[in-house]
Amino acid sequence: QVQLVESGGGLVQPGGSLRLSCAASGIIFSIYTMGWYRQAPGKPRELVARIISGGNTDYADSVKGRFTISRDNAKNTVYLQMNSLKPEDTAVYYCKSELRLGSGNAIVYWGKGTLVTVST
Repeated sequence: QVQLVESGGGLVQPGGSLRLSCAASGIIFSIYTMGWYRQAPGKPRELVARIISGGNTDYADSVKGRFTISRDNAKNTVYLQMNSLKPEDTAVYYCKSELRLGSGNAIVYWGKGTLVTVST
């Protein structure tokens, strides 16, 4: 059974920091692309950052220079370090694992999400 379990969300003041973690089980973690997505109320889910198995990363323009994604394959865990948080970063943050197969197919799993609230 595959599980992605996010943790580390909470309430933080603008300018503060949080570190999200996503622990995976039931998959060969090291070969999956891991990503963080977020969904604010009334908005579609959007990519925040992702990291491929080889370690290359990709970020949304809105978080470049503030957020850092990393992975520890020995611990089957992906992290999202979020600094200089803004109120517009408020959202439910979801962890995603993806393994691309041939012919455009992929194996995708999602976590249940963790809420990040940036507010005074």
